[in-house]
Amino acid sequence: MNTEITGILASFFLTLALAWPLGRYIARVYAGERTWTDLVLGPVERLFFRVSGIDSTREMTWVEHMKAMLTINLLWFLLTMFVLMNMAWLPLNPDGNPSMSPDLAFNTTISFVVNCNLQHYSGESGLSYLGQIWLMFLHFVSAATGMAAAAVLFNALRERQTTALGNFYDYFLKSCTRILLPISMVVTLFLLFSGTPMTFEGKDTIVGLQGDTIQVSRGPVAAFVAIKHVGTNGGGFFGANSAHPLENPTYFTSMVEMVAQFIIPLAMVFAFGFFLRRRKFALMVFGVMTIGFLLLVIPNILFEMNGNPAISAMGVDQASGAQEGKEMRIGAGLSAYWSILTTVISTGSVGAMHDSTMPLSGMNELLAMMVNGFYGGCGVGLLNFFIYIIIAVFIAGLMVGRTPEFMGKKVEAREVKIAMLVALLSPLLIMGGTALAAWMQVQNPDLPWLNNPGFHGFSEMLYEMTSANANNGSGFEGLGDNNPFWNISTGFVLLLGRFIPIIGPIAIAGLLASKKYIPESAGTLKTDTATFGVMIFSVIAILTALSYFPALALGPIAEFFSM
Repeated sequence: MNTEITGILASFFLTLALAWPLGRYIARVYAGERTWTDLVLGPVERLFFRVSGIDSTREMTWVEHMKAMLTINLLWFLLTMFVLMNMAWLPLNPDGNPSMSPDLAFNTTISFVVNCNLQHYSGESGLSYLGQIWLMFLHFVSAATGMAAAAVLFNALRERQTTALGNFYDYFLKSCTRILLPISMVVTLFLLFSGTPMTFEGKDTIVGLQGDTIQVSRGPVAAFVAIKHVGTNGGGFFGANSAHPLENPTYFTSMVEMVAQFIIPLAMVFAFGFFLRRRKFALMVFGVMTIGFLLLVIPNILFEMNGNPAISAMGVDQASGAQEGKEMRIGAGLSAYWSILTTVISTGSVGAMHDSTMPLSGMNELLAMMVNGFYGGCGVGLLNFFIYIIIAVFIAGLMVGRTPEFMGKKVEAREVKIAMLVALLSPLLIMGGTALAAWMQVQNPDLPWLNNPGFHGFSEMLYEMTSANANNGSGFEGLGDNNPFWNISTGFVLLLGRFIPIIGPIAIAGLLASKKYIPESAGTLKTDTATFGVMIFSVIAILTALSYFPALALGPIAEFFSM
């Protein structure tokens, strides 16, 4: 078997083997059951709550959960704006990097607060070490925000009838201390022993093979890279992200980083089943997500490993695959696997330049973000998938002529309206944003945005808006995006694309939790079957096709047929 394929399979099945026990552990953490971390981390958490004055035992309604989430995120926004706009005079800046402009600071702040990390700057030259450390902190808290919201969903669906859905701050802190911190520490050690730097010293001076003196950036890279993947953040310490040899030195570290970014989204699916005591339902969800993932990743691997047909027509040997924009130490196959993994999960970390992948590979990367429900980011992936479940339940109810039910609760007009509003938000933000960008480019052809006009240029603009809406962060980097238009427009897309898809599902779950429980009967729709899984997948496929394929036809599909 091809060694690249072997590496891909090993990465996937290793993640699967680790995710199952991790899912059981996560379910126990959110359920308040005893775990092996109680002895060490329990006192730390109690000290934090004592100092902060927060009562972690006070039960909250879904509205109070959302108020707490928005309030604490507003605080992080203000603090981050201050740090980024004042880095030049603040400490831990040995290389003398400048402060950010207001529009770039606005975009960067929102991007990291919402767990996206859409970087319109180059990490090594755009941030001081203080800026990097602060963004590392946001890696933790932004991931924990999504996981805490998922815990609210878990609680709402388990209870027969209640408005008390746990405490947001309790879920949030445990997500940081019990889950994100231990895993990221293990990943950090793997990276350290593989050659990733971890220092506060400034640039190092080396002499290249040609005798040139080169200044090489370094810093607290290992810790940053670990949590950027574990928390499905994706922002690079360096501009080249995980294609940089100091962020990702070897094939082994590529494997480690792929497992790191995949493990919590996958474990959250299993935790869903353990928490609700509905393992069969969780396996159905996992099956739908995995089929969608495979339908995207298998073609990408084939496209990239078969090489560029235009180059093959010139008589160039492409036995190693389409190597443009890829690192030889990683290879075309693993790079293709990474490109779908990072867009399906909404990590946004790149091990190769997505801008140089084959047109249909780029289309699959876009589709992964447009669906935004196959695994997804930490916690929020399940929230996005929950919207598809509610729509599928409603359609199934119409088909059999009875009031839709989900887990013993009637799904009525209010819940369906919220679900449809959330489902329609993404096409509005992506298409509207891309249309505005295209109009401005046509009206002002001298704008320095597009290095690749035509079909690929359209794909670059479409990708940027899609990545912002999906809170992904990867990009087709031929686009000149560090300017007021892209910084401000994607900033607002980031905000709406983050918080409405969290508030909507939590609102639905809270409304369902307050309703009277209806015991299952012979006429109850079974939602843990393969048939219902097909229904969900059909809903996803139809909504995606109707919403996005016209735009995809103008971009990557047209580019493919023009080769």
